[in-house]
Amino acid sequence: MEKKVRWVTVDAFREGQRLDNFLSNQLKGLPKSRIYKMIRTGEVRINRGRCKPDARIVMGDVVRIPPVDLAPMKEQQLHRGIQMKLSDTLIYEDEDILVLNKPAGLAVHGGSGLSTGLIEQLRLARPKENFLELVHRLDRETSGCLLVARRPSALQRLHKQLRETDKTLQKRYVALVSGKWPQYLIDVQAPLEKLERGGERIVQVTKRGKPSHTRIRVLERLEGCTLVGAEPVTGRTHQIRAHTAFYKHAVVGDSKYQDDATRQKWCARGINGLCLHSRSIGFQSDSGHDVVVMAPIPDPINRFLSDSGYDPDRY
Repeated sequence: MEKKVRWVTVDAFREGQRLDNFLSNQLKGLPKSRIYKMIRTGEVRINRGRCKPDARIVMGDVVRIPPVDLAPMKEQQLHRGIQMKLSDTLIYEDEDILVLNKPAGLAVHGGSGLSTGLIEQLRLARPKENFLELVHRLDRETSGCLLVARRPSALQRLHKQLRETDKTLQKRYVALVSGKWPQYLIDVQAPLEKLERGGERIVQVTKRGKPSHTRIRVLERLEGCTLVGAEPVTGRTHQIRAHTAFYKHAVVGDSKYQDDATRQKWCARGINGLCLHSRSIGFQSDSGHDVVVMAPIPDPINRFLSDSGYDPDRY
């Protein structure tokens, strides 16, 4: 039987979702890489117009979904290793929101060669939950605070807070960056563009890039590096990593943006992972109360600070 194009009208329950997440729910088991390709080639459309993966759908939108053969796709199954990691990652919970302390090395979702990720496994671990959606993302190598909405209204509210100019939703990172970060360099405003290099996706400062702004302040001067606090004002891919690399102070252990020789020197000192951690996240609850959640600083940053005579909990 020949499959046909579907035209799906967005209801209130799904309003505010990113298009790629909406399609993941409509096409369960289809890799994110295939979904991105369908959007890029125009097979997927919103109200008959071309669109991007991060487009926000609203109630009444009509989404064109092309015929897709899902028969060969395997249903998501519990992944024992990821489930073990998830078992002790919950650091905040209310009726609307979960905050997880994402471990480094765990992708937030499947795709790009990965059959599953954190959000898929979280849904399997909580089968009675009708709605679990990522509010934002963290790079696979980055650890720390990750927001998950439990209701469509919470997702919409938090996305609105992310977009507001006064930044009701605030994310603060800590990172070890190579060398001495200049004390005066607090506001980094440099446009970022996504590029392909040897088949690998990277982000670089270019004149064609999108406006990008990161606030960075020095927390401690250490041997061969600086502990900094970073607050992304905009939310570009790899923003902190690309901005620090642009100023020749790449995040320690960064396999994409730190040169191999420098990274190998840090490996010899026991630093074998990306030293970037989402330390805290602040937002307003449904009742209007300010909530701030902190995730403990993990190794290798924790170990390096402790070995250097500093208490990681201070930062």
